[in-house]
Amino acid sequence: MDSLTSPLLPTPATHDPDPMATPAEIAAVIALARARRARTLVIGSGRTPHALATARRIDSTWTRAGGITLATITWPETAASWLRQATRFVAPAPDLWVMTGPATGWAQMTRRLLWSTPWPPTHTLATAALAAPHTLTLVGLPHLNGLTGTTADGTTWQVKNDALMPSPPPNPSPDRLTERRIRSIRTGDGREERGPF
Repeated sequence: MDSLTSPLLPTPATHDPDPMATPAEIAAVIALARARRARTLVIGSGRTPHALATARRIDSTWTRAGGITLATITWPETAASWLRQATRFVAPAPDLWVMTGPATGWAQMTRRLLWSTPWPPTHTLATAALAAPHTLTLVGLPHLNGLTGTTADGTTWQVKNDALMPSPPPNPSPDRLTERRIRSIRTGDGREERGPF
């Protein structure tokens, strides 16, 4: 694995998409968090209009679903070091972190997190803005194993074994199951009983 020698990228990303998150994408982020039984999130984003709007939508959807947002942290696209933002991002120690925003700022923030904090990609969800392989390689896939995210259509992906892989949709958490398997059993007197078993 290549070591990170600095949080600064040698050159800015040549691609910096700033898409607005779709409803399917927001729903997938919330489903991933629920499947991991998270109760608390810290949401981090770039400071572009779409990144900020996406962070607000994740926060409002999460809190409506009964979750708690401990903090919302923003970072600039360019900075001297991102150390202040990285420290504030990890300090609340949530169940999960969520990240969104254009590639350049996200990559440099993530490099700072890896270089200077105990932040683990395995406890982090990312939006579709960060799902492109050329965006993830700004940090380096070997540094991001366990990072999980969504695409605009709500499908999910994960960095695994130093590669970007599609992942199966999250299973709903048990407290949110809307259907239960019902089995019928016959009692000794011939009656049928139905219920959750």
